[in-house]
Amino acid sequence: MVADDTLENRPLPAQVGRTKVGGMDFHPPRMRRVTEAVLALSTSPAGFTASELAQKVQALSGAAPSDYGPRRAAYDLKKLRGKAMVRKIGSSRRYEPVPTGLRALTALVVMREKVIQPLLAASSQLAPLSTLKHPTPIDRHYQKLQAEMRNLFTTLGVAA
Repeated sequence: MVADDTLENRPLPAQVGRTKVGGMDFHPPRMRRVTEAVLALSTSPAGFTASELAQKVQALSGAAPSDYGPRRAAYDLKKLRGKAMVRKIGSSRRYEPVPTGLRALTALVVMREKVIQPLLAASSQLAPLSTLKHPTPIDRHYQKLQAEMRNLFTTLGVAA
């Protein structure tokens, strides 16, 4: 799990040295791709550079090098540093994720891609999906979760 204030504090500005940097909003596609790229590069034993991050974001998004280059990646890394999610390795120009930052980034990606999006998609359907002939334990949990989310949306008055 991540700290209670992680979600509330990430959009707020932060300080890196003497420089004030903007907060982080994970809703725009660019920051989602940066997060995914940092997660993919996190296994690099020697860390990664802003150029390597830019290349990974380009590969994930199909963006041209002129759309997302090392300069923009360096700025995004500075924002991640401000939120203590990545750190510089010594005095080099290489970066590595901080363990707590790695957990927070992973949680944000997993929650958005694997929980929130499927639940919102399922909640907009009027009829429940057909039942599976041989559901796995995960399928049963997901069906219960869908039903409870529908009940919650109804109670909150946001169900269609």
